[in-house]
Amino acid sequence: MKHNAVTAGRKRFSLGLRNTILGLSFILPNFIGFFIFVLIPVSVSLFLSFMKWDGFTPMVFNGLNNFFTIFRDSVFRQSIWRTLVYAFFCVSCTTIASLGLAVLLNREFKARDVFRSILYFPNVASVVSIAVVWRMLFMREVGPINVFLSFIGIANPPGWFATVRYALPAVIIVSIWKSMGYYMIIYLAALQNIPRQLYEAASIDGASSLQVFLRITVPLLSPATFFVVLMLTMGSFKSFDIIFALTEGGPGTATTLISNYIYNKAFIAFDYGHTSAAAILLFLIILIFTTIQFRLEKKLSYD
Repeated sequence: MKHNAVTAGRKRFSLGLRNTILGLSFILPNFIGFFIFVLIPVSVSLFLSFMKWDGFTPMVFNGLNNFFTIFRDSVFRQSIWRTLVYAFFCVSCTTIASLGLAVLLNREFKARDVFRSILYFPNVASVVSIAVVWRMLFMREVGPINVFLSFIGIANPPGWFATVRYALPAVIIVSIWKSMGYYMIIYLAALQNIPRQLYEAASIDGASSLQVFLRITVPLLSPATFFVVLMLTMGSFKSFDIIFALTEGGPGTATTLISNYIYNKAFIAFDYGHTSAAAILLFLIILIFTTIQFRLEKKLSYD
């Protein structure tokens, strides 16, 4: 009996060890990727934020001067404001547009899948091709958008990407158009998980379409909305490719966000100390906003 108990214990230990190794083998690649591509670069960036270095001469310890210097830089201060404006409009408008499209395309009608595919296509299209098409659409003299504006009576349509006043709104429009298809799919998945019995009960009680939307659809979509807003917020603060392809941060610095500022400092000015300081500040800004969102979501969930 004792021998059998020892043998059974060894088998359980062997099975537990095997399961542990199997589990670690699944998560180890993720940890290795995180260590190599996230933890090491962030640590190096934090180290460089206290250094003065151009990539060629020896490093010199600069303390907190890098942070003080970039805050004295008017371009950086303006880039923070532009990033906040860009993030606000991209997050709010994309969320509303995605939800509206999802509600419309959740209904049964012919060619519904075709419209879903068309609206999702911008998310998988090349950023460069998107930029080329939209630059043509926004051309001042012969662009279809300005031709339409002239047709409806606007005598002097804006220059869009060529003017300081309208460049950022044009970039925001393109960003919303590019992102809304992806988040529409997320809302569609969430809508299809709402029990149909709730809508049937509301219809029997005589609720209007607006009441059903506000009292049933919107509350039950709150987890999806939280995810959409969270991802859009982080994406907006880190947005670089679409802006670089459309305007390269111009005209002047009209569309220079924090990400563009970091790029210019790193690959044009070769000032890696200021670059790293700006990157750390961007990380802190994103961390603050995501923490606030998580706390609000937790509070609303409890309420």
